[in-house]
Amino acid sequence: MAKVPNPWEENDDNPWKDNGLPSQRKKAPKPRPEGEPVGFGFNLKWEWIAIAIVLVWLASGFYQVQPNEAGVVLRFGAYSETTDPGLHYHLPYPIETVKKVNITSERSINLGVMEVASRNDFNESHMLTGDENIVDINLTIVWRVADAEDYLFNMQNPDQTVRVAAQSVLREIVGQSQMMPIISGDRGKVEDDTKTELQKVLDEFGAGIQIVRVKLQKADPPKQVVDAFNEVQRAKADMERFKNEAEAYRNEILPKSKGEASQRTQSAEAYKQAVINKAQGEAERFLSVYEAYKQGKDVTIKRLYLETMENVLANSNKVIIDPSTKGGNVLPILPLGQMQNQKGE
Repeated sequence: MAKVPNPWEENDDNPWKDNGLPSQRKKAPKPRPEGEPVGFGFNLKWEWIAIAIVLVWLASGFYQVQPNEAGVVLRFGAYSETTDPGLHYHLPYPIETVKKVNITSERSINLGVMEVASRNDFNESHMLTGDENIVDINLTIVWRVADAEDYLFNMQNPDQTVRVAAQSVLREIVGQSQMMPIISGDRGKVEDDTKTELQKVLDEFGAGIQIVRVKLQKADPPKQVVDAFNEVQRAKADMERFKNEAEAYRNEILPKSKGEASQRTQSAEAYKQAVINKAQGEAERFLSVYEAYKQGKDVTIKRLYLETMENVLANSNKVIIDPSTKGGNVLPILPLGQMQNQKGE
């Protein structure tokens, strides 16, 4: 008897193999066109993604430098170039990178503003002057970036570098100055000297920093000695006042004394000249009389007698009585003295 094949049995001889239920039938694959690569759509998708990534990577090299900035391009971390404000391009990261530095804004550092825990402590603001006094100084330093390359590569901490250099320069200048000019004198000299010397130090460092201005905010004696200092100042003020009063008295007396001395000198000189002239005149007169005497002795003798008598009798009271009067005597009661006085009046 012939064996009836099982339609659910898997074998090549089973005539029911391709005639089973529809759900159990296998669909034959469609034939693939000749020359078409396997997985073409999947590969094309990844190629477009790679191209997009490359384009984005290349586009990341564009950068904008603002008007107040300077762009420093680094190639593998080393300096390459400095770019001006505007739109620029650099090779994308990690080949090149850009650091932007603000070169116009002003930055400030204050020296001597740190508070101390105790009144008896001293801090960075206390400095020793050339006359061995201590002064409490508060200084403000304003600076900006002058060279972006030097600023980035020559200093690790710019603020700290400027602070330390400023402290060193300021202590040197204060140590060469007197206390009073710093406190009450010309502070502009301290500011100018500090700015000049600090700029020299930073230039030697190659810091790429420009000092814009230096302002001395405060210069006072320390709190620990302020009372004693004020007492010294009052004593100095009194000394200056007494000195000015003495100078005023001197200016008043000295010209007056010089004037009196000059007046007396001129009077003595005039008296001397008068005496000399008088002596010379009398000598000349004596010589002239002597010459006349030699020419006429009798006449000269009589003339000298008459002139002498004239000088003697000029200042004396005298009464001349005519000898021809009768009796030859004057009455005792005649008021000759009164008559002479009335005549003189």
